[in-house]
Amino acid sequence: MTGQPTAVQPTPGQPAPTPLRARIAAAPISWGVCEVPGWGHQLSAGRVLAEMAGLGLAATEFGPDGFLPADPAERAATLRSYGLAAVGGFVPVVLHEPGHDPLPAVRTALRALAGCGARTLVLAAATGRDGYEQRPALDAAGWHTLLANLAGIVALAAAEGVTAALHPHIGTMVERPEEVRRVLDGGDAPLCLDTGHLLAGGTDPVDLARRAADRIAHVHLKDVDAGAAARVRSGEVGYAAAVAAGLYRPLGQGDVDIAVLVPLLERSGYRGWYVMEQDTVLTGEPAPGTGPVADVRTGLDYLLALEPEGTPAG
Repeated sequence: MTGQPTAVQPTPGQPAPTPLRARIAAAPISWGVCEVPGWGHQLSAGRVLAEMAGLGLAATEFGPDGFLPADPAERAATLRSYGLAAVGGFVPVVLHEPGHDPLPAVRTALRALAGCGARTLVLAAATGRDGYEQRPALDAAGWHTLLANLAGIVALAAAEGVTAALHPHIGTMVERPEEVRRVLDGGDAPLCLDTGHLLAGGTDPVDLARRAADRIAHVHLKDVDAGAAARVRSGEVGYAAAVAAGLYRPLGQGDVDIAVLVPLLERSGYRGWYVMEQDTVLTGEPAPGTGPVADVRTGLDYLLALEPEGTPAG
């Protein structure tokens, strides 16, 4: 478990950064809303968005297809009705199969982002299978196709004013440390630094932030039980079962050194969103005021304690 948070200190001679609290966003997965069939009880968008707003969060990612209205204008209006801005969306796309064209799905996602003023496409190298329990081996030809498709999507998104960031993710084609390195060495695609999925896959997110600060375009903050993560890596426990058993912990209560990571990112010049994600699985509808919102509130309090003293609220 990590220690108490230490406030981010501004670097002398640099302009004051946008306040941390203005760059904290939510994600529906923290409320158990997930694209995986059979994941668990799915809360309504109305409840989830109301609880996000009640916590004072500034923005959210979209969540899976069907969570928000498909029409971009209607989606934007729904978010505005809760006082939430749109950060972006998680889009799992098959990148490694030579006969598969990922661009139609990406263009659809880009239209949804544009309709809500969001600027981040969070891209995962999907296996093409449901869920995140198994993945095929990738040969040299598959890697060549994956990296070429990734470069094309990054360029396509940039032409639309959107940053496409590759998200290393358990149960996708980019999960383990050697696969993250291959993405870093094989092109210039930005990364989504997901602290939980990286640690669960065997990459130290703090070390990655030190080594590749210039590639980090988006951040998902999770805390993790490292012992449970090791059992997932070894195949002893499946991913969904591990999540249901508490793989992810509220910020400050696991083994990711959030108190080191956030100041490190700020000093390196990161000025993007910190999306709070604590993947969870629900077995039923929590009573009003209970359930995932309590863990999100705990993590939010921890994260806000990293704000430098005297920083204006914005």
